[in-house]
Amino acid sequence: MSADNCRGNVSVPLRNLLNSIQCIRDRVRDGEANESDGAFNLSNFWDTLNQAVKAVSQEATKLSLAFSKPPLPSQQDGEKLAESILKSVLTLSTVYYWLPKSQGVSMRRQVRDATVEVLEGVAQLVEVILSSPLQSLTQEQLTSTGGVWSACDQFVELPRDNKAAVLVVLSAQIGVVKDAIEEIEQALSEAQDPFSDVLDDDQEGGEPRGNQDTYWSDQDRRVIGPCQGLMKASAACMRKMMSAVKANGGVTTPQNVSQLDDLADIAKEISPGVDDLALCLYPPMDYGGVEDNVSKLAALLKKVLEIIRSSHVCGESELTWVQFLDGAVDHNLQKAKDLIQQDS
Repeated sequence: MSADNCRGNVSVPLRNLLNSIQCIRDRVRDGEANESDGAFNLSNFWDTLNQAVKAVSQEATKLSLAFSKPPLPSQQDGEKLAESILKSVLTLSTVYYWLPKSQGVSMRRQVRDATVEVLEGVAQLVEVILSSPLQSLTQEQLTSTGGVWSACDQFVELPRDNKAAVLVVLSAQIGVVKDAIEEIEQALSEAQDPFSDVLDDDQEGGEPRGNQDTYWSDQDRRVIGPCQGLMKASAACMRKMMSAVKANGGVTTPQNVSQLDDLADIAKEISPGVDDLALCLYPPMDYGGVEDNVSKLAALLKKVLEIIRSSHVCGESELTWVQFLDGAVDHNLQKAKDLIQQDS
């Protein structure tokens, strides 16, 4: 049998395998959990899931090795390899489906994303093997195999309950808000006219430049002050929320689990709100847009504080800062509006 015939025969089970993995990946990405009325053992779930992930990693390694040097696997051996890896992939997706939403939507999303990443990694490896010379180990095949290992390895880092999953979400959001605040602060701390070095050549003598759309006026800077105050209140709210979840977050009742998910979901809205406000502060400033974004962010923060106040993570000590931040939001909103109307 010629090499081409051999290659063609062994490609058939690989193509079928690729199609199956892609279908499984799409179902995992878009599918719903299997809700059950019976007791769910979270510890047992994690043990079984980790075993399933380990099996996928091992099967992917076997597949890669089989196509790394001559002789090529026979069609029969190729079919056995494909069956074995498909079985491991099906097991992984089945175990993922065990995890009910009642254990927490935030945790389930993170487990789902990690599972999809493994399935995409395996699909990519099969694609690379199909498109590469079948009797040589290419750099692309090595990279794809490493990608599967890396995707599998991240399972040990996944949060083990919904409280831990929500803390992951909050930590990421805090980072985004912090970046937006620092960017504005850096821009403001630079020269009065941040574009002077670019446009100096166009300026003759000591005449003031006619186009002031590239830098902030004193009036702009006055308006920016309370906007920064609102952005900092956003960051403080996120940090305090994270501390409250760490200290008081519970996962023993469906209500507590659901409240943690509500906190994670509303927290995800803060960073886009801060970004929108930060972007409209750059020159030339449109005061109408600034007022609109200030009002939106303030309303969102009031909603966030109300959700925190009514959740189980808010004890007596948390009420103090919730009330303080509520006042800070009102103060900065009013100050920004007054300055905008005064300067309009």
